[in-house]
Amino acid sequence: MMKKFMDENFILQTETAQRLYHDYAAKMPIYDYHCHLSAQEIAEDKQYDNLGECWLSGDHYKWRAMRTNGMTEEFVTGDKPWREKFQKWAETVPQTIRNPLYHWTHLELQRYFGINTVLTPETADEIFEVCTAKLRTPEFSARNLMRKMNVKLVCTTDDPVDSLEYHKQIVADGFEIKVLPTFRPDRAMNLTDSNGWKKYVQTLEKVSGVTITNFASLLEAVDLRHEYFHSAGCRLSDHGVAYVPDAEASSAELEAIFAKAIKGEEIRLPEREKFEASFLIAAGQMNHARGWAQQFHVGVFRNNNRRLFAKLGPDTGFDSIADYRQGPGLIRLLDRLNSTNQLAKTILYNINPCDNELMATMIACYQDGSCPGKMQFGSGWWFLDQKDGMEKQMNALSSHGLLSRFIGMLTDSRSFLSFPRHEYFRRILCNLIGNDVENGEIPADMEQLGAMVENICFNNARNYFGVKL
Repeated sequence: MMKKFMDENFILQTETAQRLYHDYAAKMPIYDYHCHLSAQEIAEDKQYDNLGECWLSGDHYKWRAMRTNGMTEEFVTGDKPWREKFQKWAETVPQTIRNPLYHWTHLELQRYFGINTVLTPETADEIFEVCTAKLRTPEFSARNLMRKMNVKLVCTTDDPVDSLEYHKQIVADGFEIKVLPTFRPDRAMNLTDSNGWKKYVQTLEKVSGVTITNFASLLEAVDLRHEYFHSAGCRLSDHGVAYVPDAEASSAELEAIFAKAIKGEEIRLPEREKFEASFLIAAGQMNHARGWAQQFHVGVFRNNNRRLFAKLGPDTGFDSIADYRQGPGLIRLLDRLNSTNQLAKTILYNINPCDNELMATMIACYQDGSCPGKMQFGSGWWFLDQKDGMEKQMNALSSHGLLSRFIGMLTDSRSFLSFPRHEYFRRILCNLIGNDVENGEIPADMEQLGAMVENICFNNARNYFGVKL
């Protein structure tokens, strides 16, 4: 019998999967340890004016689909009214079938707004009006959207020079959902544009109070900001690199590279790699010293469309999966830190599925028994945060590690309407386990399996990061 589209058993193909989801996964709170939500919007408890603004602003997933569907840029990132942009998105949605956007769109309509109608050009007007009316009420403010999804904690992504004033305001307001910063020092080590890096160093000097004249003082300034973030509750760093360089440098080499960069001179690739590799070691030592976890997001070709990048800037939908060799540099970094017992809890995310088994087997080399799952193979990220990508990531982790110790899903999103991605993941997880049970590959011990599902959905992350909730 044909199933109803996205009913209560959406994705759940077996009775066991349905029990695991409805009895165990569905009730678990959300621990969103990596996202790009605006702390300012949470602090100010932003009220969105309309569904177009809330849904389409900053969402490069949707932008890519709209461009592919033939929508001109004026309706994507341009200055057309939100109502017209939304209509173009509604025209695009029927063409996204089998893309995760189709599921995300309708999950969000169901969970936030109670709308089970499929979004089409014909239903767009009514859906826009109903959702916009709700978004303009206090019940649908930024904070209440988080409450509605049973969120307990989010970690934003923040530059070391950030004042964290909005994070502090959130704490002062007594908001019950934890909103913690994440330390992302990529700009401090990126010498691709030495003039831009020089300007950044000048800002870092001002906020740290350190006169930065060499590599050592650069690290001193970064460490002071690391300490400042720690005082604001931060317990997690993030490093977004195309690849971790397989390189090392002497102190003299690093100072020579610094001297060239601070003058605004062009830095050659081998020099950039030595600088970046050395910086990541120092950052890793800081993370270990303060008891943080660290994340590495690797494997992206960024800003491939130079013409539109020049017009629109980064994070506008012109990135792709990269095919860099990821193993040697990561192993050098992790082993260097491990050799001095300075390897912090670490989460590795790849964006190229070809690297799944690489990551899943690499983390086992550095597990040390100090805590369950110290080294983590991170959830399907970016182009892999869909059904096929999540299943492949969990299958690789299951084959080479312990799925039971996995810290689960995150949104990696800029939107307050993205939290149903956790539900999407949970349904996929329960279906994966449920199918194995019904195939006779796993015992039908619902108490054990239910506990495992609850742990992956929430408990493992809570215990891993150790933040008091």
